[in-house]
Amino acid sequence: MNFIKFLFSKSFIKQLVFAGIALAIFGFLTLKWLKSYTNHGSFVMVPALTGKTFESAKVLLEDLELRSEVQDSSNYNPNYPKGAVIEQDPLAGSQVKEDRKIYLILNPSAYKTLPVPDVIRRTFRQAKPTLEALGFKIGATTYVDDLGKDEVLELRHKGQIIEAGRLLPKTSKIDLVLGNGVRKQ
Repeated sequence: MNFIKFLFSKSFIKQLVFAGIALAIFGFLTLKWLKSYTNHGSFVMVPALTGKTFESAKVLLEDLELRSEVQDSSNYNPNYPKGAVIEQDPLAGSQVKEDRKIYLILNPSAYKTLPVPDVIRRTFRQAKPTLEALGFKIGATTYVDDLGKDEVLELRHKGQIIEAGRLLPKTSKIDLVLGNGVRKQ
């Protein structure tokens, strides 16, 4: 009975009201501090960086109080100069907060090199997709006397015979020497 009397006493209700007022003031001040600390409502527009050099993109981002971070740069794009930005995240025109990281993918100096697969004595129909799947281009096809019709006898790059496993830049043009189905004399 004393506990119920205490809950409805004047001093307990007064302390409860003071605690509620203090909690409301603390909450209000916390929200105001968070709003100023996080720059609520203030955004920076991300500029278009594609095609710019890394140095100029970095300066541009620093002027806008943004940070840059380079990600993987292994995808070569011949439409852009080496070292230029070929992709960015977030995209140009996006609104972000100050001090946000903008991730950049740069154009390397050349295509990565790949080993040439062993397609000797395979048919042209088998060799062509194998080479193209790796990113090589099929150049000229020449035929010589050999019993295996349309079988790959040699691979050539810039006029030189190449062996399987040799490293060539992606998109290199590979010429094929094929058999014509006629027995050698």
